[in-house]
Amino acid sequence: MSFNTFGRLFRFTSFGESHGAAIGCVVDGCPPRIPITAEEIQVELDKRRPGQSRFTTQRQEPDAVKIMSGVFTDEVSGQQVTTGTPIMLMIENVDQRSKDYSDIKDKYRPGHAGYAYDVKYGIYDYRGGGRASARETAVRVAAGAIARRVVPGLTVRAALVQMGPHKVDRSRWDWNEVGNNPFFCPDPVQAKFFESYLDGIRKSGSSIGAVIEVVAEGVPAGLGAPVYGKLDADLAAALMSINAVKGVEIGDGMAAAELRGEDNADEMRMGNDGSLLFLSNHAGGILGGISTGQPIVARFSVKPTSSILTPRKTVDRYGNNTEVVTKGRHDPCVGIRAVPIAEAMVACVIADHYLLHRGQVGEGPSWPFPMPGA
Repeated sequence: MSFNTFGRLFRFTSFGESHGAAIGCVVDGCPPRIPITAEEIQVELDKRRPGQSRFTTQRQEPDAVKIMSGVFTDEVSGQQVTTGTPIMLMIENVDQRSKDYSDIKDKYRPGHAGYAYDVKYGIYDYRGGGRASARETAVRVAAGAIARRVVPGLTVRAALVQMGPHKVDRSRWDWNEVGNNPFFCPDPVQAKFFESYLDGIRKSGSSIGAVIEVVAEGVPAGLGAPVYGKLDADLAAALMSINAVKGVEIGDGMAAAELRGEDNADEMRMGNDGSLLFLSNHAGGILGGISTGQPIVARFSVKPTSSILTPRKTVDRYGNNTEVVTKGRHDPCVGIRAVPIAEAMVACVIADHYLLHRGQVGEGPSWPFPMPGA
């Protein structure tokens, strides 16, 4: 199986399966002398860790990360810093229950990757989905914790803004609320509603989808490249690579189709301090595939978890019609734990483009700059 590496200059290669001994990744291309500790990476991993509420899978994985290489204690500062060499991160699996899948090992779960994997490779690890499991995303969060430190002043935050047909009220948006509820929801009123709503979904043996919004601030202008290296194209690919994601939009996204030209185009003015100001951000911080310095805004939809207790019609590996009921421990809304994963993937893309930009044009050009002939 190829294509387990993400990124170009800042890149990581992930390894491991849901019910294997461990999962992990090797981060390559990280600049030297960036302070990082396992404890700082653990802070991000704990946001994604399963079993923290009744609204996520009850698999009890501590997701304790170990840094196996690529860091060294600087004798001058006393800090643990990157050395510029490959950084290996490893997380042991400690709470697998492979027996939960023994009854369905030959049955294809509707909506799951098992059939597609079997068709392509002729073999499929049915235990928890193997390589197709969202368990792999833990190492993306670990890599993202490093990526956040590559770009000075970068802040990446995400929130759940819709569950099923129910959306947040943006007039009540409060980033501080995201960490105060199990849904990463910025609307405290809607977060309370989600408790009873998802309880009903969970107790019925079903699941529900969600929409996540990611906002990256402190992104320098000029990242990204035409024609095939567009920043928004790479962001879309990164978010689409997350398990169960079925749609991605940048800025106004699909809603832009409803706007007139004078409403959609972000007008510009000069600020009193000589800086350029945008009067809106319909473009989501990216024009022509290149960052403008505005906040980068992306949203994506996550489908309902395929593993549910409700019986579903399917076939087995031998061509027989049958039904499948998935036992075990599964997220009633996998979109909840997609929030920290989204932050990580956006951070990795921006770090990659930051290093690509430096490699091509150094620290410039920056606006304003002398015009030709001036």
